[in-house]
Amino acid sequence: MSLEVSLGHAFDGFRVEVAFAAPPGVTALFGRSGAGKSTVVNAVSGLLRPSRGRVRVNGATLLDTAAGIDVPVHQRRIGYVFQDARLFPHLTVRQNLQFGGWFNRHRTKAGATLDDTVEMLGIRHLLERRPGGLSGGEKQRVAIGRALLSRPRLLLMDEPLASLDEPRKAEILPYIEGMRDALDIPILYVSHSIPEVARLATTIVAMSEGRVVRSGPAAEVLADPNAFPLFGRQEVGSILTVTVVAHDHPDGLTELSFAGGRLIAPLVHAEPGATLRVRIRARDIILALRPPEDTSALNILPATVRTIGAQEGPIVDVAVRCGEVDLIARITRRSLDKLGLREGTQCYAMLKSVAVARRDFGIFETRPTARTGNAP
Repeated sequence: MSLEVSLGHAFDGFRVEVAFAAPPGVTALFGRSGAGKSTVVNAVSGLLRPSRGRVRVNGATLLDTAAGIDVPVHQRRIGYVFQDARLFPHLTVRQNLQFGGWFNRHRTKAGATLDDTVEMLGIRHLLERRPGGLSGGEKQRVAIGRALLSRPRLLLMDEPLASLDEPRKAEILPYIEGMRDALDIPILYVSHSIPEVARLATTIVAMSEGRVVRSGPAAEVLADPNAFPLFGRQEVGSILTVTVVAHDHPDGLTELSFAGGRLIAPLVHAEPGATLRVRIRARDIILALRPPEDTSALNILPATVRTIGAQEGPIVDVAVRCGEVDLIARITRRSLDKLGLREGTQCYAMLKSVAVARRDFGIFETRPTARTGNAP
């Protein structure tokens, strides 16, 4: 594992007790405000010394209170991106980026160069400008670049998009996806936004009241009925890996293939053959016993009921198998009874094309053999 964390800390009547291990890629530390996420991140970075703990990154021990090991903050080689960019206002973008490299002046030369970073984050045209003339999204991209140029062995991102409006979030997300796939370092990404987590995360570590209550691959955690109270029923759903088949530009639609069949979605800006990930919300799935003949829904998939969630209240979550993947459908208990759905029931899952928005698509995570960042 690239990142191993075990921490315990108490303050002001609140106690944090967490233990998790994260593989390469983006590990989303998810939870509502007050769950203890920032405490974990600050302990990993060295800004907070926990009562007890152990932190290892790529085999290097940064903290082991039992063994008396506590590597100073400036020697941990951890990049930290905060909610606000915290750029030096009197320096140009180029100088802010070079400041990150200053911390690496006595270390290995391995890792992303200034040119690599500028190209990856799309900020070459900003190099001679000062922070005061940048948008919020541009500032955050520069802050990310500065952190990367310190050649970190771990990148911490503490709700980096929380202060941005939706257009600025949409602007910066593709760059974070590209960074996730290009760098050979673990990224611990703090967020309480399900859309961000669903789009970016390889792994989810969900926290509540100072404890880890669920962790695992993002697709599994987001589709786990037992995790629904953490995310809220409105956000429950499935993450699918899809391939772009073709575009119908006159109608503004894209045909996608996945392990459960074909989907029609609003036009996606990706070349045929591109592999993407898409989030399908449970609230957007309709179940039927027979394929309807007259319906506006363009996506009608043969399915089999796998599991039916606890029937407490008027809403029921039903997991159905489509080909080789599972979809979650959120229906009323009355509909469940009316259709007579049971485990093993053959049915059809219907999805309106317009229910899948462009913001629900993300770049599928790749793991190339050649990486930009090499952080032993």
